[in-house]
Amino acid sequence: MSRPHGAARRRFLRASALLLAPTALAGCSGELQSFKTWRYAREAVLELLFGEPRLHGNAQWNLVQMLQHTAQSIEFSVRGFPELKPAWFRATAGAAAWSWFDARGAMSHSLDEPIPGAAALDPALALKVAVQRLLDAMEAFSSHQGAYAPHFAYGKLTRAQYERAHLMHLANHWQQLKPPA
Repeated sequence: MSRPHGAARRRFLRASALLLAPTALAGCSGELQSFKTWRYAREAVLELLFGEPRLHGNAQWNLVQMLQHTAQSIEFSVRGFPELKPAWFRATAGAAAWSWFDARGAMSHSLDEPIPGAAALDPALALKVAVQRLLDAMEAFSSHQGAYAPHFAYGKLTRAQYERAHLMHLANHWQQLKPPA
């Protein structure tokens, strides 16, 4: 006789939680691989205004879309993400992914995947406007007092964890930048 679907799902979730236990890497924050400080990241964003940076490879987004996407991520950490993954996902696979990235000090994710429920990215936005939006989002994050919204995939993060997550997210996208010719 087969088990009910609900029981099988609960068994799977329990097994996943054990296999992906985020506590296995707790306290194991690896050195950040690229942007080591918030200040350094802000300077890198500002530098975009003094050259003609382009994205290389098979980038689906242009530079201003990438900047809008990273700004959205920071903005949502303060005011709340439009959509959250299910609680079971955030508590298992999402928390495990965060622990893995945190331990490595680097993030890798699909570089053209929008944040669930986020507004569309404007490909025609002026670079100066996109840079300013990202800088404004970074400033709002820095000056925010109080709790941060749960991450749509990783769940609840502290201020320090969110700052690391944002630095790793920015660094992951910065890998797409091609230096000005």
